[in-house]
Amino acid sequence: MQTKQVLLRSIPRVDDVANHKKIVAMMSVSSRQVIMDAIRKIIDQRRTEILTIADRADTSDTIVNVDIECIIEDVIQEIYKSNAMHLKRVINATGVILHTNLGRAPLYGEIKESVWEIAENYSTLEYNSLTGKRGSRYDHVADILTKLTGAESAMVVNNNAAAVLLILSTLGKGRDVIVSRGELVEIGGSFRIPEIMAQSGARLVEVGTTNKTHFYDYERAIVSGETGALLKVHTSNYRILGFTEEVALDELAVLGRTYDIPVIHDLGSGALIDFAKFGIEGEMTVRDSVASGADIICFSGDKLLGGPQAGIIIGKKSFIEKMKLNPLTRAFRVDKLTLAALEATLRLYFDTEKVMTQIPLLAMMTLPIEVIREKATRLCTLCSDQNEMCHISLEEGNSQVGGGSMPLQELPTVLVKLKPMDLSVKQLEIALRQAQTPIIVRIQKDHILLDVRTIDAHDFEYISNEIKWILKNQEV
Repeated sequence: MQTKQVLLRSIPRVDDVANHKKIVAMMSVSSRQVIMDAIRKIIDQRRTEILTIADRADTSDTIVNVDIECIIEDVIQEIYKSNAMHLKRVINATGVILHTNLGRAPLYGEIKESVWEIAENYSTLEYNSLTGKRGSRYDHVADILTKLTGAESAMVVNNNAAAVLLILSTLGKGRDVIVSRGELVEIGGSFRIPEIMAQSGARLVEVGTTNKTHFYDYERAIVSGETGALLKVHTSNYRILGFTEEVALDELAVLGRTYDIPVIHDLGSGALIDFAKFGIEGEMTVRDSVASGADIICFSGDKLLGGPQAGIIIGKKSFIEKMKLNPLTRAFRVDKLTLAALEATLRLYFDTEKVMTQIPLLAMMTLPIEVIREKATRLCTLCSDQNEMCHISLEEGNSQVGGGSMPLQELPTVLVKLKPMDLSVKQLEIALRQAQTPIIVRIQKDHILLDVRTIDAHDFEYISNEIKWILKNQEV
């Protein structure tokens, strides 16, 4: 066996690797800095391997390959890895439609040309081409939102948490804002209503109990000259069941009008269509909220609306205009790419017949079980030639809406169930997750589950091939 010193001396020099014809050719696809960093990293790895092995008692079966051609191949792979986007596409096989960690709602593919045209060019973001004067970025979607919802006015900020903070800061700063104890929600990222209330400068006034809040609880808490708003929060990520009572939004609106106090509705998810028509219950639409008499309503663009991340605020024009003058508005303002994607998505809603198939979220939520079963059978068949290495079968199950929406709603689905024979389920999950295009799955009862509701059929062949490769190359 070669000694440590001999192996260390055998490692090619940085300059020798950098001047190799294969590395020189990489200059056309990568920067010199990335290439040199990759060379140094691979050479350092070889040196570390040699020194580590030298400290071990048994090194008879250990080989460190210091051949320059081998090192160059590793350098090239490192260069490609360094140049790859960190934010990448994944295949969502979990069945959670609005998977927050995976970017929530996927956008309708055909709007990409509209979005990219804005991205690569100058635009009328804050310019009115008719008057030749400065325009407002909010005008691009305000008219569409008012037509779709029936509200007087609208504006958009970067997410719904920002929308809530802006509303409370504008209408409730230095004043009381009354809210039911049963609606003091926490959503992902430790966003809590009491804390956002404090940040806004409003004074939180809790009324009722966790399970029951009455009309008189709100009315008794109103103090003339001190109460700035009544806040109703849609409990989009949980439900309180059993011995419960809450004040309906239209009742709260009557109370607000009686005492001339604005009523704020944090709707959260923001459905623009009535899901009850498709057998999915429990979600108030944005138009219903407007019709109930709320003065200001806010909701997310990337949940049940199916668009990009955004916080949409609609309601009385007088209140919206006040918010536009709030200094926080600039900190929360939405960028041109989001506006372009949101406008293109909202325009789809004007065609009520096509929107259910155009917006991926809506299509996945309302996909008939017969279609799901057909998709699952197809994927299972593609994987069936791997039965010698993995048990593959179909199983009934449920998908979830996710994203803090419709917490009690279960959507019947058909799952492809995998049980590898020579690998652990965890090893297979890790290998799928670390694939070039990561495949994110569920693990349940020591099985891998693939929910085809959230998988594009175009990805079936890739998934099948990836599973086959992993099972045949079992050192994962």
